[in-house]
Amino acid sequence: MLVAAWWFASADSTSIFFPPLALIVEKFRELWLFALVGEHVVPSLQSIGLGLGISIVLGIALGVLLGLNGYVATAVDPVLQFLRYLPAVALLPLAIQLIGLGQDMRVVTIVLGALWPVLLNTIDGVRGIDPATIDVARSNRIRPVDWIFRIVIPSAAPQIFAGIRASLAVSVILMFASELLGASRGIGYFILQAQRQFSLPEMWSGMILLGIIGYLLNLILMLVERSALAWHRKSRT
Repeated sequence: MLVAAWWFASADSTSIFFPPLALIVEKFRELWLFALVGEHVVPSLQSIGLGLGISIVLGIALGVLLGLNGYVATAVDPVLQFLRYLPAVALLPLAIQLIGLGQDMRVVTIVLGALWPVLLNTIDGVRGIDPATIDVARSNRIRPVDWIFRIVIPSAAPQIFAGIRASLAVSVILMFASELLGASRGIGYFILQAQRQFSLPEMWSGMILLGIIGYLLNLILMLVERSALAWHRKSRT
């Protein structure tokens, strides 16, 4: 209904800033099905995939380590909270100076912002494991590897996935922001160049594409989470 309202309300628009939706859709078809996919979409998806993947691995590994050691977690909590609330976007100029322009800078920027939701949720999930489960594992002398991968991580998995969902949103935002400042390819770069050249229908098409990509990535993550946590829902019922 909203799309239909936008379509008819903008049909006779003569504003350069709000072109008709029909024109935007036409530009979307010309540009993104599939002329510019390899040049701009693939680099953006690579940055999101690498940044989010590194954030998940580091966040879970450090979260399990800190969650199992309450004294260390308490000691480093002020530092973690400080770094958590330091906007990764504010570190973009420093990242450009230290790393230079390119995909490495964008990936590092995404990791600096997307790491914290996974890390902090993993810590909370590990520290919330039922003490009875810990006692049973100790009494049965479960090996450390089995203890971590068969008990600790599965028990904390619901909160870990909650952190991953938040990190995904952060990753998309930071990908876009880093491409505005330090890229020669990517969706953010395309949108910025279209805005500078007053190619507003092209700019709107890039914004719509960004929303579609974010929606599809979230949908994929929801399907993965639903499959991975099927055992958790069955155990609760």
